[in-house]
Amino acid sequence: MLVGVPSEIKNHEYRVGLVPSAAAELVHHGHKVLVETGAGLGSGIPDSDYVAAGASIASDADAVWSAADIVVKVKEPLAGERKKLRRGQVLFTYLHLAPDLEQTQDLLASGATCIAYETVTSPSGGLPLLTPMSEVAGRLAPQVGAHCLEKAAGGRGVLLGGVPGVPAAEVLILGGGVSGMHAATIAIGMGANVTVVDRSAEALRRLSAQFGSRVHTVFSTRDAMRDLVTRADLVIGCVLVPGAAAPKLVTRDMLKTMKPGSVIVDVAIDQGGCCETSHATTHDDPTYVVDDVVHYCVANMPGAVARTSTFALNNVTLPFTLALADKGWRQALEEDPHLRAGLNVHDGQLTCAPVGEAHGLPVVTPESVLGL
Repeated sequence: MLVGVPSEIKNHEYRVGLVPSAAAELVHHGHKVLVETGAGLGSGIPDSDYVAAGASIASDADAVWSAADIVVKVKEPLAGERKKLRRGQVLFTYLHLAPDLEQTQDLLASGATCIAYETVTSPSGGLPLLTPMSEVAGRLAPQVGAHCLEKAAGGRGVLLGGVPGVPAAEVLILGGGVSGMHAATIAIGMGANVTVVDRSAEALRRLSAQFGSRVHTVFSTRDAMRDLVTRADLVIGCVLVPGAAAPKLVTRDMLKTMKPGSVIVDVAIDQGGCCETSHATTHDDPTYVVDDVVHYCVANMPGAVARTSTFALNNVTLPFTLALADKGWRQALEEDPHLRAGLNVHDGQLTCAPVGEAHGLPVVTPESVLGL
């Protein structure tokens, strides 16, 4: 198999789909790896490291897309990249199709086989390829939220941890999963008063056991949300419904009750965001203001710490990339139901039920595609 690694072209996206050690593993298994020149520079990886690992360097993206049997990326293909996809080619990357009808339609039209990192499952029921980026985004959220709370950044002028004699900021975290837990870890460490809301009693128990009295846990209801957002200086949205659009927990009406200069960091923006007024932003222009509330909705937050994120992502994607290359996509998906859950699009057919529900499109099962 020829595995292709193009440069990421999303705004300020510095991650790369394969690191040299992963390329070396593929080469060791008898595969060819073709990396676009400069693809790893944003993560501190020069072309020479890929050459030393046995990979070849392509002069441009077209050479990678045209030659590759499997394209390994980080972020979803943008419109120009989607035009390069072809029938029979495998795309392995984050897709986040539920809030993105245009991308969904383009991938269906391409005829390619598209496997999404974020819907691959694990035997324990988790999402192993989403977890490391959820960890990174969760840990980044209090950091960027603290900056946005600074007066010069448009915020209330509140220090997250306060000082003796002046209260710490109130941080409200929506969702007690991977991102929420890591956001709580950092916010507590910065000295904030932290509340986490979730609809899973198990998640709330887990948070309580881990953090004790350092975090307040609240079962999520509309009434609880209305009350909590009025007190919050910083709201961090971490709610995830696998493969589906994020639920809108903070409504526009709730927004009007929030403190002027308070901040929302919507980690869930890749799946459409969990605030009704959220829309995706970029690292170039990360914030906007609605009803005096600062919104930070960067859709590729982990790209800001590209080296950490790239290596963390490769640690979990490599076994699946090897399986796809060694066995071919069909056999790999037949043998592994967890990788099979990552199949979102194949040969013009949509195979992810939450995406079909989000867009009102017909769906077939991955099993039917494979003839299982």
